[in-house]
Amino acid sequence: MFFSFVRPWVLATVLCMGVLPDVGQAQPAWQVRDPVPYGFHPDSLERVFARAEALNPLNSLLIASGSDLVAEQYFRGMGPTQGVNVKSASKSILSALVGIALDEGALDSLDQPIGPFFPDILADDPRKQQITLRNLLTMQAGLESTSFGNYGEWVTSGNWVRDALERPLTDAPGTTMTYSTGTSHLVSVILTKATGVPTRRYAQDRLFDPLGVRIRSWQQDPQGYYFGGNNLALTPTALLRFGQLYLNGGRWNGTQVVPRAWVEASWQTYVQRTYRGFHFGYFWWHEDFGGRHAYFAWGYGGQFVFVVPSIDLVAVATSSLSNRPDGANDHSGRIFRFMNETLIPALDPARRLP
Repeated sequence: MFFSFVRPWVLATVLCMGVLPDVGQAQPAWQVRDPVPYGFHPDSLERVFARAEALNPLNSLLIASGSDLVAEQYFRGMGPTQGVNVKSASKSILSALVGIALDEGALDSLDQPIGPFFPDILADDPRKQQITLRNLLTMQAGLESTSFGNYGEWVTSGNWVRDALERPLTDAPGTTMTYSTGTSHLVSVILTKATGVPTRRYAQDRLFDPLGVRIRSWQQDPQGYYFGGNNLALTPTALLRFGQLYLNGGRWNGTQVVPRAWVEASWQTYVQRTYRGFHFGYFWWHEDFGGRHAYFAWGYGGQFVFVVPSIDLVAVATSSLSNRPDGANDHSGRIFRFMNETLIPALDPARRLP
């Protein structure tokens, strides 16, 4: 485990007494600034992090109250400076970039059709030409999925954009959600064409520079477009700041990074009761956990950003994609249960220990 903070009240006690702490005395493994000002009882945090440690292959858990990091812990060789492949949690980041591009005027509206962005591929297909940006953001493009059983075939094709767009229409656009990373990749390509800037640079300049974090890596497709919706590497701290940005209505250190109206629009329900019964917005999921409504970015293998506005809470969980024990097939489901049964109840002011 990585130790990143010394509890201020412990340090103050040591300095006042002029003695070193008893190295044999058990100290909490999680690192915390000081739980008391945030209303968190130490026993509650102990319970949360003890349960988290057992969630192999979970390798980080960070908890923030509003703009303040309260506690964090790293497991199984993970550390705060390491980048994490956030997988499909990057779709929520793409959503933020769309909101910024709309605000800047690079994109006209969510109802603009995608046909003009792909004139050669869609020249002879008027139905697909009328697919809108809104359809992409809600996974209602109507195109056959490139995810799940089709994923390998798609990413080994020579042209991901053409492959995604030439797949058959299985539903009328705007009617049915079909989860597909090919759909989110089209959003990245549209962003690049609309802004004239590669998605990675646009994300760094407009979103991550204001947050004070750096993109670690991001895969590109065979034509050089950055992978919209997958294989973006960020540190857990970067994910936490992204969640805090949304908790604060898109504002960071006095700067409106993402329009507040876009944050609110992204968290509306556009698809009811989809996977696991969750609701879906603009590349954001939401559902009740522990009696509180949470909005979350969700990546394969256990990469999460949870935002719980009613209790001013942001939680980030990341997980190893390589060292996965037997029985970790439903690791995401275990994290959902952890949120529902442990983390949110333990940190809910209406249910905290006295």
